[in-house]
Amino acid sequence: MAVEEKPGVKRSSSILPCFLFVELVIMSGTVLLAYYFEYTDTFPVHIQGFFCYDKSFSKPYPGPDDSSRIPPVLVYSLISAIPTVTILAGELCVFVTKAAAAQEKTIVTADCCYFSPLLRRIIRFLGVYAFGLFTTTIFANAGQVVTGNQTPHFLSACRPNYTALGCQSTAQYITERRSCTGHPLTVMSARKSFPSKDAALSVYAALYTAMYVTLVFKTKGTRLTKPTISLTLLCLAVLVGVIRVAEYRNHWADVLAGFFTGAAIAVFLVTCVINNFQQLQSPPPSPPQHHRPESMLGVPMVTLPCVDSPLENILPSPPPAHCTTPTSNHSNHPLVPLISVVAPPPPLSPSPQTSPLIILFLAFFLLLRPLSLFLTPLSPLQTQHESPFTEIT
Repeated sequence: MAVEEKPGVKRSSSILPCFLFVELVIMSGTVLLAYYFEYTDTFPVHIQGFFCYDKSFSKPYPGPDDSSRIPPVLVYSLISAIPTVTILAGELCVFVTKAAAAQEKTIVTADCCYFSPLLRRIIRFLGVYAFGLFTTTIFANAGQVVTGNQTPHFLSACRPNYTALGCQSTAQYITERRSCTGHPLTVMSARKSFPSKDAALSVYAALYTAMYVTLVFKTKGTRLTKPTISLTLLCLAVLVGVIRVAEYRNHWADVLAGFFTGAAIAVFLVTCVINNFQQLQSPPPSPPQHHRPESMLGVPMVTLPCVDSPLENILPSPPPAHCTTPTSNHSNHPLVPLISVVAPPPPLSPSPQTSPLIILFLAFFLLLRPLSLFLTPLSPLQTQHESPFTEIT
């Protein structure tokens, strides 16, 4: 028994299997990969050498990340809480204020599960945001593991024995893997500088939330509310990078690379994956195609443009009459309406208004031609041999 389609309701048998067996699998793989990069030694860090007494790596050790003015716990809390609260508040406002006809349709699957537009949009936007968050973490950790660039306080954390290494000048390059005498975890953390993960995550969260506020929120009567919120979020993200540089935890190049990574992922997800936070609409019906008319014999008819002739302004128009007359000998033939005799066009006759001018022009030409023969002077040779008035001796 077929179920009647209700207005505002759309049936779909693929949304639940795709969510369970495709999107959740991809999300789980992303989380696991980020975990292995962050908390395990599955991917070893590349060991780079250093120059003796290198001043760019000799900044004082600022302590562990937990002692920073913006610790990782505060950064992770802000990048998780602010976008979530903003998206929940924005979707509730959109669901309450928007008319029912302008909202997405409710999806029904398996005759038991109903997915309202509010629930679908919240899961879609927050799910994409979480996916981008773990993707940014993977990109930043992968860059740190592959490059192995040292932090500005690397030598303070490494504490190399320059005497045992035989450092005589600053131009000597040390490649010994066991050159550091500091704590192994501290030394390993000092080798992960490029790009800055905290800068990448903060800019990703700030830009994603700012784009959501700009594209979804509707503020009537004010033009500065959305720019103020967006610029405040971006300012906080930039502040995270500035503090990382001021505390000698990252170089400027590391922070800028983190900013670029987070911004690129946020822009890609917003513009290419969730279509600028716009609702999903069914494609409009295609306009009806106009077919070329055909005659009764099946031959396509061609419509030719109508071109006005300049003779119509001079010559009189023919009297209105039917151009075709049906034949009478084959009146019973089925193709009689299609067979016709075309009457010949009437002969062109000069207009009575222009005939005196033509007659006058012809008379003037006939009178002028004999006069030109008598008035033209003849040369001596023409007078002797060709003149009609010479006497014949």
